[in-house]
Formats: sequence, structure tokens, C-alpha cells
Amino acid sequence: MDASDGLPTPRRYWAIVAIVLAISMAVLDGAIANVALPAIARDLNASPAASIWIVNAYQLAIVVSILPFSSLGDIVGYRRVFQAGLLVFTLASLACALSGSLVGLTLARVLQGFGAAAVMSVNAALVRFTYPNRLLGRAIGINALVVAVSSAIGPTIASAILSAASWPWLFAINVPMGTVSLLIARQALPHTRRSGLPFDFTSALLNALTFGLLIIGLESLTASALPGALALAGGLTAGVVLVRRQLSRTSPLVPVDLLRIPVIAFSVVASICSFSAQMLAFVSLPFYFQNVLGRSQVETGLLMTPWPVAVAVMAPIAGRLADRFSAAILCGVGSLLLSAGLTLLALLPAHASNSAFVFGMALCGVGFGFFQSPNNRAMLSAAPKARSGGAGGMQATARLLGQTCGATLVAVCFRAFSSHGPTVALGLGACVSVASAVVSTFRHHRQVDVQVAP
Repeated sequence: MDASDGLPTPRRYWAIVAIVLAISMAVLDGAIANVALPAIARDLNASPAASIWIVNAYQLAIVVSILPFSSLGDIVGYRRVFQAGLLVFTLASLACALSGSLVGLTLARVLQGFGAAAVMSVNAALVRFTYPNRLLGRAIGINALVVAVSSAIGPTIASAILSAASWPWLFAINVPMGTVSLLIARQALPHTRRSGLPFDFTSALLNALTFGLLIIGLESLTASALPGALALAGGLTAGVVLVRRQLSRTSPLVPVDLLRIPVIAFSVVASICSFSAQMLAFVSLPFYFQNVLGRSQVETGLLMTPWPVAVAVMAPIAGRLADRFSAAILCGVGSLLLSAGLTLLALLPAHASNSAFVFGMALCGVGFGFFQSPNNRAMLSAAPKARSGGAGGMQATARLLGQTCGATLVAVCFRAFSSHGPTVALGLGACVSVASAVVSTFRHHRQVDVQVAP
């Protein structure tokens, strides 16, 4: 039966439990390994720069496949794509836990990323069919809060696990959680209509080449200039061909048509910048706290805890403020607060007290939480209702692309500046966050222009 206006209770609650469990695992695993990267690098005899691929492989796999999986969901059904992705993610998590080499772990993370992409790609669509239209705003709010908190709380969860177990358990914990979510999803998720359209394999390949070559080229540029430049050129070329192909289609795999709406275009750019700044901090700070300041893995997680706590407090407050004030202004203020926090962390001396680092992390969390809810609201509300799925896919892609770029830039900083890499990465994150504030300001002016235009 088609769930045209949501599911009845209590099935609705079971469905949202399955969705929240899956999306929280998928988002958490983008950051949960960061705290353990130094330990993983030591155990697997890998350099810090090479170990970054444990993060990059996961993010890259998601970025290159999330839009194709979203299109596949329209064709074969969101429920099928979600369950298949969750199964792949759970099995790949087991493979990560059993890996004994950097290559094996990286390959398992790629597979895990594909599973996570399938879950993320249809997450918003499933929420829409789970809740009735009159409660859709509340459902989107719950989903946004789960994504926001999961993105930031990874180091805290990792700290709790590492206080009692070794790093493989960071991945093994997904196995029972994934199994439970899969069992609930099988019984509770809504059945939806299928489009019957053919899958655009050519666009999917071009999408993967565009994002993959651009990110690999950026990461390789400092290590080997010519191959990096060639990869970047290849990615740009594939991107141009992809965009031209999508413009001629009524249901494009990549929703480039939505970027013609100024609010969505500026929101996407601001989101990429903000999540890049977040990942620049989250990947580099564990190395800074452990290798420079001499803190333990548990202490590192505790020092990073104020960030997710502040996000959890500020995200719902910012969401309510967005109903009364310009989202562009709120996003600009949040980005500047995030930049101030990252600048403080970069400038603090090694002998500074823990309270100073806690304050800096909390300031980052306040700014990040103040930015995300209004930005997501602006992006989704500006899209036509018929294109809400495309807007959700664009939102997820912007977040993941930003996180992947941030993690890649950390590797660049580590290679180029050696022991000063973490500090440089924090400074770069502060600059990127300022760029997000500038983009938000331009978005505000464009909104005013639209309002006063005849």
C-alpha cells in the first residue's frame, strides 16, 4: 500500500526509529574514527598523512554515489535502497573491525561508504512518506537534529568506546545496531511508488568521475603536482559534461536546475564552506591534542565534547529564530562565531589550561549549531514541493562534499607543514568559515533584491 500521507501509529514511530538509527550510524562513522587515527596509524604502521585515507575513503565513496543512489530510489523504491544500503553498511563495518592492514581497512571503508550513501540518499524521502503532511516540518526538524548532533558527537562516542576497548570496536559496534535497524526497517518502513524511469548509468559515471577526480586531485596536488593537476582537470571536464547532460533532462540525476534558485545556490556554497571548516577541525584536533599536547585518547574525546553539546543546545534555538529573522543573517553570525572559535584554538599556546580549550570548542559548537538549522531550512523551503527530494539530495551532497574537502585539506596541511599541520588546518578552517559568512551576506542581499523586485 502506498503511504501517501504517512504511516499510522505505532508503525510510524518504529519506522522513524529505524531511520534515525541508520542515519546516525552513517553520519557518525564519518567522524568517529578521527580520535583513533593516531592509534590506528601506529598499529597498522602507517604515516599520519596516509592514515587520513581511513576518513577520506569513507567520505569519498559517499560523495560519488549519493546522488546516483537517490535516483535509484525513485526507480526501484526508497525502501529497497535503504535496506540494501543498511545491509552493506553493517557487513562492511564488520570487515573494518577485522582489518589488519591499512589497505584492507581503507577498502572496507569504501564499501561502508557505499552502504552509508544508499541510506542517506533516501533518508529524507522515507521521512516524508513516514509522517503525514501536517507533521512534515516536525519530522524534518528531528532528522536535521540527528544529522547535526551525529556529525559533531563522533569524537565523544569514540572516546567512550576507546576508554573500554581498542579501535576495532569503533566499527564493530555498528553490527548489532545495524542488525536491529534492519529488522525494524523490514517491518515498518513505508512502501512507495516507483517511477519506472530507466537508470542513467552515464550520468552516474560522470558524477563519480567529477567528484572523485576533483577530491583525489586536490589531495594529490602537494605530493605530486602533475598527477594532481591532471586529476583536477579531468574532474572539471567530467563536471562540465555532466552539467550539460543534466540540463537537457526533465528528471536530472544531479539537480542542477535547483541551483538556478539564488537562495539554494548560496545555501549550498555556505554549507560546503561550513562543513569543510568543521572537518578541518575534527580531523586535525586529535593529532594536535595527542601528538602536540600529549593528551590521551580519552582526554582528547573529552576536550572535544563541548562542541557537540553546544550544537545540540543551539540547533533547535537557531531553528526557532529562523522563523522570525533572516536565515542569511543568522547563518552569517554563526559562521563568524565558528571562525572565532577556530582562531582561538589555533592561537592557544601548548601550556594553556583545559578550560581555554573547552571554551574554544564550545564557541565552535555554538557557531556551527547557529548556522546549520537556518541554512537547511532556507535550502529546503526555497525549493518547489515537487523537487523536495532533489533539494534533500543537494543538501546531503553539500554537507558530504564539504566534509570530504575538509578532510582532504587536512592531509594537504600535514604534508606541506609537517608538525605544524594541525595548527595550519585550524587557521584554514577559520578562513573557510569566514568565507561562509561572506556567502551568507550575499545571500541576504539577493533575498532583499527578490523581495523588492517588480
